Amino acid sequence: MNIHKLDRRQFILGTTALVAGSGLASFGIESQAVTKVPTIDSLDIKVLVDSSYDSPRPDTNQWVKIKRTPFISTKDYRKALHNEWGLALALESRIGQDKKSMLLDYGYTPAALMGNMEIMDVKPERQDAMILSHGHFDHFGGLIAFLKANRSKLPSDLTLYVGGEDNFCNRKTASGAPGHFADWGVLDRRELDALKVKIVYCEKPTIIQGQAFTTGVISRNSFEKVLPNTLVEFSKKNGIGCDMPELNAKAEGKFVKDDHIHEHGTAFNLKDRGLIVISSCGHAGIVNTVQQAINVSGVNKVHAILGGFHLFPAPNDYLISTVEALKQFNPDVVIPLHCSGPAFVTTMRSILSDRLVTSTTGTEFQFGS
Repeated sequence: MNIHKLDRRQFILGTTALVAGSGLASFGIESQAVTKVPTIDSLDIKVLVDSSYDSPRPDTNQWVKIKRTPFISTKDYRKALHNEWGLALALESRIGQDKKSMLLDYGYTPAALMGNMEIMDVKPERQDAMILSHGHFDHFGGLIAFLKANRSKLPSDLTLYVGGEDNFCNRKTASGAPGHFADWGVLDRRELDALKVKIVYCEKPTIIQGQAFTTGVISRNSFEKVLPNTLVEFSKKNGIGCDMPELNAKAEGKFVKDDHIHEHGTAFNLKDRGLIVISSCGHAGIVNTVQQAINVSGVNKVHAILGGFHLFPAPNDYLISTVEALKQFNPDVVIPLHCSGPAFVTTMRSILSDRLVTSTTGTEFQFGS
């Protein structure tokens, strides 16, 4: 696959088509080109699932309002927030009086996702669309059960925006024994079809609900590399998996190193403040992801960088290089989540402490007016 630099002219209106690349079949209506990204007035982000919880404490920041949901439900003491390895976010953006709500990634288990949604007052019936960042189980594990429990409450034309065919590949993860890998799940399109969920492939930058945009396939031009994670298979077996014959032939039908070629970031352009770039896991590199959002939007000001940065396995010199590179974007805030790792937070505190904002399960961030 040629992963090349994209620009604003390559944006597509994501609600109208399925876009495919890498020799894959393409279905749907030709998309209408757009020349610029939307500008929103505000964005509310609720961290539904992350790996830890911190007791509510006063947090202040000149750029973002921060709230922390109490660990125990105020309506039923028997219900509490659950933490787990994975990530799930609820996004609510606004342009004037027009509000759009979307879910981005779905954690590892449906129990954590749906239980935390209830405690944080995120209503399934208010969701306009859904986004999946990439094909790791800790980001889609709660998806199918959530849909089965709530499909009747969701829009009849519900759309799931995915990065590309790679999001449906079968993957294996390290088992703990050197050289041995265990199955790590695969997102089954047949279940999505049965639930009448439309799938839009976002290999090209895509406008979502007229307010958000995705980066499309992320160009990899920085020093960053894909740090160790999973193995991937590029073929379909028994109706499950991804259909990527060219890559499968190159891999000789075997499981190979996972480069997450169709991982994409989600971004917003906040009025008077600039880009808010969300990297759910950041295997393509958080620096590459932010630069991609700048390139495709034409907006040079970066307001906030947040999400999983996949830096927990990174050595210290790599972390320093990453923070120094982020510093060049001059973001107002950097909010590491999920797989960013405690060493990244430590490095941020030593180099860019005035921009660091920490987060846990149950945190809510309010950007803009």
